Amino acid sequence: MRDELLRRRLTAQLLAGAVPRGPEAVVSVTERLLAIQAQDPRGARLAIRARSRGATAADVDRALSSGELLITWLCRGTLHLVLADDYPLLQALTTPQLVTSSDRRLAQEGLSGAAVRRGIVAIGRALADDGPLGIGSLRERVRAAGIATAGQAMIHLLFRASLEGRIVRGPVVGAEQRYALVADWLPAAPAEVARIAADRDRALRELALRYLAGHGPADARDLAKWAGLTLGDARAGVAALGDRLRERDGGLVELRERPQIAEPPGPRLLGSFEPVLMGWCSRAWLLGERGADVVTGGIFRAFALAPDAEHPAGRPVATWKFSRDGVQLSPFDRLDEGHRDALGRDGQALVRFLGRD
Repeated sequence: MRDELLRRRLTAQLLAGAVPRGPEAVVSVTERLLAIQAQDPRGARLAIRARSRGATAADVDRALSSGELLITWLCRGTLHLVLADDYPLLQALTTPQLVTSSDRRLAQEGLSGAAVRRGIVAIGRALADDGPLGIGSLRERVRAAGIATAGQAMIHLLFRASLEGRIVRGPVVGAEQRYALVADWLPAAPAEVARIAADRDRALRELALRYLAGHGPADARDLAKWAGLTLGDARAGVAALGDRLRERDGGLVELRERPQIAEPPGPRLLGSFEPVLMGWCSRAWLLGERGADVVTGGIFRAFALAPDAEHPAGRPVATWKFSRDGVQLSPFDRLDEGHRDALGRDGQALVRFLGRD
């Protein structure tokens, strides 16, 4: 049963079967996954690499700078890479519930409600006059307005402005991704967010549909965990799909029109904060007894997945990191020569994807 579930989810995740090709794959992959966790910018780019052929990290940067993609705080209050077209749905459904915790965190940073409002006004004015801007420039403008920016105060002001639908992370300039006003970068988005919020039942159905396309089989608890929704909202969204769903073992469901289950490819390297670790309540179906080796607290390590006789769909066999010579593996057990060679070749491809060769 574990092997079948693994195959189905890897297929949904574009980690098995045919994958998008070429520079446009960065959009196709992001559309399938709906939201790619992106507090580690390199990890988000490697998530696209693992699910495509012929794309590069530079293609991701170009899509961010063209406005096709963006990064902002969404599901669970975490930075995510999303399509600009999907921003209104996720903004409307996954950010309102984060305001209370934002209020508390801003107060912990010593910012009163009035100071928060002045800080957000200063951010908006700076971006309207001279945006897009990086965090350093915005910090200077906020500090000039008499608002404290020490510690985590500036990040939480940006977080709050994002929750309110005022700003997103848009163009990449050099090594820096800059903030932009939603009104400038996505002028139609505010009205679309309001329209979606006004028809919440329909929006929850659409969210459940999109989630299951990239994560099925799953259940409402998985959707609630991934999106940061209440279990009631997640159940309503899934139930609204009706006969578009097929039931699986253990109360899981998947879309009837899901792609045919594919054979997983050979050994491959996956990045940190990999989407295949983020989409469900449990990771045991993928990590098995290696959970603590890959995930410790809030740290999600880059790891290698490879098949063997007992786990033909794949199992974690190593963590990895960059070294002076490229990719350095830390195997959990002895790797057979074929797996080591295949992971070595994948490491070379990964370095080329990042433009580091």
